[in-house]
Amino acid sequence: MSHRTSLLGRLGAIAVIAALTLGACSSPAATSNDLLAKVKTAGKIVMSTDPEYPPQSAITAAGTYEGFDIDVGTEIARRLGVDITFETPSWEALTAGSWSGRWDFSVGSMTITTDRQKVLAFTNPYYFTPAQMAVLPDSGITTLDGLAGKVVCVGQGTTYLQWLDGTLDFGTESPQTKPPAGATATTLPSDRNCAESWQAGRRDFDGWLSSATTVQGAIDEGLPVIAVGDPVFNEPLAVAFDKGGADPTSMVAEVNKILDAMRSDGTLKSLSEEWFGEDLTTKIGG
Repeated sequence: MSHRTSLLGRLGAIAVIAALTLGACSSPAATSNDLLAKVKTAGKIVMSTDPEYPPQSAITAAGTYEGFDIDVGTEIARRLGVDITFETPSWEALTAGSWSGRWDFSVGSMTITTDRQKVLAFTNPYYFTPAQMAVLPDSGITTLDGLAGKVVCVGQGTTYLQWLDGTLDFGTESPQTKPPAGATATTLPSDRNCAESWQAGRRDFDGWLSSATTVQGAIDEGLPVIAVGDPVFNEPLAVAFDKGGADPTSMVAEVNKILDAMRSDGTLKSLSEEWFGEDLTTKIGG
């Protein structure tokens, strides 16, 4: 009888251990390497943003953030059921990946490229922008070819720099327009800094390449800028997540669902029209 009791006791103990093990496997701690679970548990998501990239993102005099990307990111957070906070890393740090958990995602008008896909996971594009060349009003340059052999200012680590270098690769297509013959690049931390440098009197570059929305924003604010020529390529812009941190797979799927819903209910179109004066959420042309 004592042997039977002892055996039953051991079997019971094994059953308890097995139950505890199964419970641990389904606990939040066991899924801590999943980015979506991590964000849900924390109750907040940290978004990277550029404080000098209006109308996509900018910091106000009151210290708050505003812009198209800010509104899109905030709406994604709301539909995830979490709060949102912001960090402002450099563009080069952002596109390099290996974020070390300092921020969870980028709603920063980032173009999907083959190189970036090696270190970042992207959603489907949430909008598309033309890349537009600009010059000083008194430059005498009226066409893209007028920048042949000239220096063009672009943001560091941008697709605009890659286009000038001839290395821009969207993966499934390549821009059809070629850079002006012999044009070279000079870089500043942000695209917008190029127009601001012109305003401050700098004249060691002749062109500025950025998104058409940023160029138009500079024009609207009275900076010394005019657009020249047609847009040189269309950019597919997406929400990005770091592949080097918590697994973003389920988060990408969830945010894609949210973006689909925002398209269906008109939210994305409404925000685009509010900030850009037109609907840029559907790709037009190549």
